[in-house]
Amino acid sequence: MTFTGTLHLQTKGDTDIHDITDAVADLVAQSGISNGIVCIFSPSSTSGITTLEYESGAIADLKRTFEELVPQNRDYRHNLRWGDGNGHSHVRAALLGPSLSVPLIGGRLRLGTWQQIIFVDFDNRPRRREIVVQVVGE
Repeated sequence: MTFTGTLHLQTKGDTDIHDITDAVADLVAQSGISNGIVCIFSPSSTSGITTLEYESGAIADLKRTFEELVPQNRDYRHNLRWGDGNGHSHVRAALLGPSLSVPLIGGRLRLGTWQQIIFVDFDNRPRRREIVVQVVGE
């Protein structure tokens, strides 16, 4: 059996991080599927999805790490071509990745004790984002 649902977020951009664990769990409950796999996917090229302990220190560390690895103020060829100033956003999103798969066991997401599912919007301005959640199993 397969179930597909969507989540919508209004983001602020600039490495805006959202805990979407409860929203994903709600869609899983709606699916009626107890055992399988949950794929969470962002179709945006300037955002990504992963797991993280969603607490202020870890969030600040993640933001700082992305700024150190892929600084916003560097010259990006994407910016030269499009003039939109978000070249860093695309590179950061490529490093994080657009999707995450989580096992579903007994109707519950199998996450670690301190893991939450997070959505990160790296774009340089606010956006309305869609996230696709697909549950496959029985």
